[in-house]
Amino acid sequence: MLRDLTGVPTVATLPMWRQHGLPEEDGVFDDRATGGAAGAVHTTVAVVAWPRISNLDEFQPLKNVPGLRLLWARTPAELHGADWIVLPGSKQTSADLAWLRAQGLDRAVARHAAQGGRVLGVCGGLQVLGEALIDPHGIDGNAPGLGLLPLVTVFDADKSVRRTASRFGPVQGPWAALSGVPVAGYEIHHGRTAPHAAMAAAGDLARPVLPGGLGWQNAAGNVLGVYLHGLFEDAAVLHALFGARAPTLDAVFDGLADFVDRHFEPGVLQGLLDPAPGAAAAEPAV
Repeated sequence: MLRDLTGVPTVATLPMWRQHGLPEEDGVFDDRATGGAAGAVHTTVAVVAWPRISNLDEFQPLKNVPGLRLLWARTPAELHGADWIVLPGSKQTSADLAWLRAQGLDRAVARHAAQGGRVLGVCGGLQVLGEALIDPHGIDGNAPGLGLLPLVTVFDADKSVRRTASRFGPVQGPWAALSGVPVAGYEIHHGRTAPHAAMAAAGDLARPVLPGGLGWQNAAGNVLGVYLHGLFEDAAVLHALFGARAPTLDAVFDGLADFVDRHFEPGVLQGLLDPAPGAAAAEPAV
């Protein structure tokens, strides 16, 4: 019918596939309308969806962990009942921190931490958990942090962009399962984070959990901050935290390729790849 109406050759019609496993691009979509995690929910993870959220695709694997419910929180009420609160990456940390305070989410996060709940900050989220953001180069903006980790972030003119492989050192408290676990991910951030000098002198020290200033936790052990993106895309980390395996992105793409192959007209894709009979072979690119 499409061919008859438009005159355009149609090689496939792909049915809607809601559970494809591909990460969302530049948007957050709640699963609450479809019931969230399959089976009994044992862990609820609330990711704060601030306006300039970045690298949100790294949370996609959490949707595939049995018994885990992932939700995106924009109000204090949406954090109620969460086992974990995650502060994700940000395209402008100081502006998202101001939004967090305007919504009253800062108090909700602090309350959760004071009650021993798990809090995780990733990249910009790590910076927000500290005492202060200091911006001598006009990169992001100055701001007081949430004060949940005795750290200070100073924004650099240069941006760190690299793939990183590391290993967790000793980790205390609710995150102890990460102790000694190898992890691979990537860094993409301005700024360096280090202990607050005056607080450290007074004995209030953040505990380093990843080498090179990539990860810290508080003395109580329930607040953790890391610069490394891709934590939940790492199979070893997922297994340590949940005892579960989630499909890798490679497996998701293999499944998508099989899905496409099942619904395309037989031989069409191969025909597009094969040169037409009698056509001259293309010169190799130099």
